Amino acid sequence: MRVSSRSQWWRRHGSDADAASPDAATDGSDAAPGLSVGLPKAPAISSQEPSEHDLDQFVQWIWAEGGTEATVDGSPDDRADEPVGESRKTLEEQYDMSSLDDALQQLLAIEGATGAAIVDYGSGMALAQGGNPSFDLGIAAAGNSNVVRAKLATMRDLGVTDEIDDILITLSSQYHLINVLNTTSANGLFIYLVLNRAAANLALARHKLKGIAAQIEV
Repeated sequence: MRVSSRSQWWRRHGSDADAASPDAATDGSDAAPGLSVGLPKAPAISSQEPSEHDLDQFVQWIWAEGGTEATVDGSPDDRADEPVGESRKTLEEQYDMSSLDDALQQLLAIEGATGAAIVDYGSGMALAQGGNPSFDLGIAAAGNSNVVRAKLATMRDLGVTDEIDDILITLSSQYHLINVLNTTSANGLFIYLVLNRAAANLALARHKLKGIAAQIEV
C-alpha cells in the first residue's frame, strides 16, 4: 500500500528536468503529427535522488490521501484520533462553567454582597466562588452543606413535602443567605450569598437571588 502510494506520488510530482530530457523528446518525435497535438504530456518519473523537500511533500501527500491531518513536522495530528463524544463533552463542560461564572458575577453585583458560591451539597464542594468576605468560602461551602443536608433530613422525618426556598442566617454584621436550587437541571446545588448587613437591602437581595437562581443550569 505504501509502495503503491509512493509510486503514484512520484508520477504526479516527477522532476521537471526529466520531462525535458532528450529521451522524452526522442520518444515524442516518432508519433504522428496529428496525434501529438493537444495530447497531455504524462509527467516523467524522476531519476534523481529525492531531496528533503520532496520527501516532506511526499509525507504530506500520504497523510492527505489517508484522510489524516498532518502537522508541520509530518506527524499525524493527535486531535484526529479524539472521539467526537469527548469533544462534545468538553464543550458542554465549558458552557456549564461559563453559565456558573455569569451567575456568580450577577450575585456579586447585588448591593452589599461580599462573597458568593454555588455549592454541591452532596459533596460540600463549591463549583464556583468569588468575592472577599474575610473568611474561607471553601470551608463555608462545606459547613453550610451540612446545614442543608440536616434540614432536608429533618423535613423527611417530619413528612414535610415542601421545597426549601431559602435559609437565612443573621449575624451581627452579616446576612448569610442559602438558596436551594430545586430545578431539574440544577438539583443538588445551593447558592451561598454573604451580605454586609449595614450595606445590603435584605428584601431586595432575596428577590434578586431568587431570580438568579431560576436561571442557573448545569
